[in-house]
Amino acid sequence: MLKKAIVTAALTVCLGVGIGERIVAQEKYTVDRVVAVVGNSAILYSDVEATAQMLVERRRQEGYTSDRDPQNEALEALLLQKLLYNQALIDSVQINEGAIAQNIEAHVNSMIEEAGSIAALEEQMKRPIFDIRQTLRQRVEEEQYAQSMRYEIESKVRITPGEVERFYRKIDKDSLPIIPDQYVYAQITKYPASTKEAKQRVRERLLEMRERIINGDNFERLARFYSVDVASAIRGGEMDFTPLDGFVKPFADALAKLKPGQISEVVETEYGFHIIQLIERKGNLYKCRHILLRPIFSDDELSASQRSLDSLVNLIRLDSTTFEKAAIEYSDDKYSKQNGGLVTNHEMMEMYGANDTSYSTTRFLREELPRGDYNAIRSLKPGEISDVFQSEDLRGNVLHKVIKLLEIIPAHQANLNNDYLRVEQQALVKKQGEEFQKWLNQKIKSIYVLIAPEFRDGEFENKNWVK
Repeated sequence: MLKKAIVTAALTVCLGVGIGERIVAQEKYTVDRVVAVVGNSAILYSDVEATAQMLVERRRQEGYTSDRDPQNEALEALLLQKLLYNQALIDSVQINEGAIAQNIEAHVNSMIEEAGSIAALEEQMKRPIFDIRQTLRQRVEEEQYAQSMRYEIESKVRITPGEVERFYRKIDKDSLPIIPDQYVYAQITKYPASTKEAKQRVRERLLEMRERIINGDNFERLARFYSVDVASAIRGGEMDFTPLDGFVKPFADALAKLKPGQISEVVETEYGFHIIQLIERKGNLYKCRHILLRPIFSDDELSASQRSLDSLVNLIRLDSTTFEKAAIEYSDDKYSKQNGGLVTNHEMMEMYGANDTSYSTTRFLREELPRGDYNAIRSLKPGEISDVFQSEDLRGNVLHKVIKLLEIIPAHQANLNNDYLRVEQQALVKKQGEEFQKWLNQKIKSIYVLIAPEFRDGEFENKNWVK
């Protein structure tokens, strides 16, 4: 959570349909065999069978079928995964181990709940719980390495405006996406006026925890119980090895001063308040654990914040001031106030380290809006303002806000004039796919690939697999 994030699908751990099923499916085979080898990785027949079952089930749920042999399709998917995995290890590609651990634990808990107990799950799987977790980890890590490797390749692809225009001219216009309704709106935000007192309370609470840990209490136990950073709390507050510049600055500054085992004083960042313990350091890589808390406000404190904003809304509705002027003078949102409250995606871009201003926008689809913002907007007509409502900023800090709906852009088919960024994205995805296939063809030629005779005559989308 504290790490500077990168927007990438490669960091999403897909633990839905498939992983548990694959483990169960492999239990059916008392005799297994290798049906393919890619680099240093073997593919077992049970892997192919389980993946094929997963593909069939997924298609059934999504309501479509394929003419391809599920086993052959599964084998090609596994060949690609093994190749990417091997290359990821060669290139020292990084994966999000914290997200993996969190999702594995959630999946194991789901399996336990379905089985009825740990003992029942162990009986069903014919293996101890630690072995089930380890099998899951191995499979998910390999998938994550493969996804991250593909992202490394595709993220280097760039596209020029000329290429976007040529793509738009050539593409069948019926294949362009329909852009649903988009919303342009402004906001005025107010954080509770008693923030100073609430911050002091959370500082005192963390100081008390720090004292307990120094006197023998367990840091990991307290992190699991109290930290609001869910991703690390499930691991006892532990975070993966990360360079200092991968943390926000106050956190990094405090961490750099610690020796292994030491616990920091209370550290304030944009995410809240922390105490940090250094676990280990390797060069500029730091492994640590932390407890994150945010200020909690009483009902009276929140009501005071709401009343303040309510008074401002009344002035706007009485035409004593304009929404735009009030936003400039009173809003606490530094990203929108200087534009009269006009909401952009600048804060989101900053959080994810996206510095290309060409991706800045003031138009938002329904699914891109915070839930509270959409709930307020959907009852408004352009030019109307909402009542005051409680919300959170992107970092989880509580606030109150009021919204003015400026414009609704009706649903329409994407075009180059009004939806350049979306057309550009579609053109980029196409180019990324083409560049990835070029890279893949070269890698298949240079890596050892062996496929069992009974699978060599299958219908492969990439004919280079069979050598």
